[in-house]
Amino acid sequence: MTPQHPHDPVAATLTADAPNPWGAVVPPIAQTSLFTFASYEAMAARFAGETSGPIYSRGDNPTVMEFEAKLAALESAEAARGFASGMAAISAAILSVVKAGDRMLCVRHVYPDAYRFMEKLLPRLGVRVEYVDGSDPAAVAAALPGAALLYLESPTSWVMQTQPLRELCALARQHGVVTICDNSWATPVFQRPLDCGVDLVVHSASKYLSGHSDTVAGVVAGSSARIAALNDLVYPYLGAKLAPMEAWLLVRGMRTLQLRMQHHAAAAAVLIERLRAHPGVTAVLHPSQAPAAAGNASLRGFSSLFSLELAPHLDVPAFCNALKLFRIGVSWGGHESLVFPSAIGRAQNAGPNPLLAFDVSGRLVRLYIGLEGVDDLWDDLQQALASARRP
Repeated sequence: MTPQHPHDPVAATLTADAPNPWGAVVPPIAQTSLFTFASYEAMAARFAGETSGPIYSRGDNPTVMEFEAKLAALESAEAARGFASGMAAISAAILSVVKAGDRMLCVRHVYPDAYRFMEKLLPRLGVRVEYVDGSDPAAVAAALPGAALLYLESPTSWVMQTQPLRELCALARQHGVVTICDNSWATPVFQRPLDCGVDLVVHSASKYLSGHSDTVAGVVAGSSARIAALNDLVYPYLGAKLAPMEAWLLVRGMRTLQLRMQHHAAAAAVLIERLRAHPGVTAVLHPSQAPAAAGNASLRGFSSLFSLELAPHLDVPAFCNALKLFRIGVSWGGHESLVFPSAIGRAQNAGPNPLLAFDVSGRLVRLYIGLEGVDDLWDDLQQALASARRP
């Protein structure tokens, strides 16, 4: 992918910071739990909403607010709210929309813990969840009447299936259905769901937004009205606030987001082509391998998380154990390349799992391409594929 024009709004948003105290080039951390007032009248005005500003860091904090403003600008959103994890952001976004007696729709192969939240907790709150093939607009249209929410994740976990966001959002609006989309895979660099008509976008900020594997965080972005509803109904009471230190790390990481995503995309493209030609690989699941898919229309680029299916003559554990540069682990977005076998995800002792529910092959392994040299990573993959051959 070619470097962006210097006047590109994404690049400008990522690198621009508000003036900092003392002319500091790095925004300082407001590492404080509370904020005091010069007078009774000043405190009363703040509590009454007559003036704006932080009161207590479980609500607002200047460092967190800086991250929220930057992410909102990247996503073309009016407002954003940071959370202590991606799951906190996902659950808060959903709970800000649904209520007891509602029915919601969700695409298949969604992030495993989001699926478990929908299967284990939402039924206890009187919310029924149905799953639909998000790549099939006709199936979605048939299921929309009477639903309160359509939850999207494009591309989806493991099988990397995209959804035609603009078409699905237009259908949802016809029925008064709110839409939420997880944009962790693409980031605002490669996709802006709100521009496609999505009502709320969520991120696991632990991933590409952070970029350093040193932060657990989440964020929700959308219209001022949607974020105000989230703030009124959910955020103050669940306590899953984003800490100043994590917000500072996110602001730090996002300064290099565009450059990192360009490198990730270029490296993944090279490795995908080489893997597709390897006799030990029977399939590569990545949106770039389905360029005609309607769901790809909203993507301006492709990130470096994808899955591959190993041929039957290869042993999956042996392949994973033979890798040297790829570490065995969950998540993605940092410097280090990772491998995660679906067989372990299928056996996870954490309740219902979409890998079981939607029949993902146990021969599938998910690869994340980090920032190491692409030829070094290819050498590692080649030797691991050779080592995994069954006798």
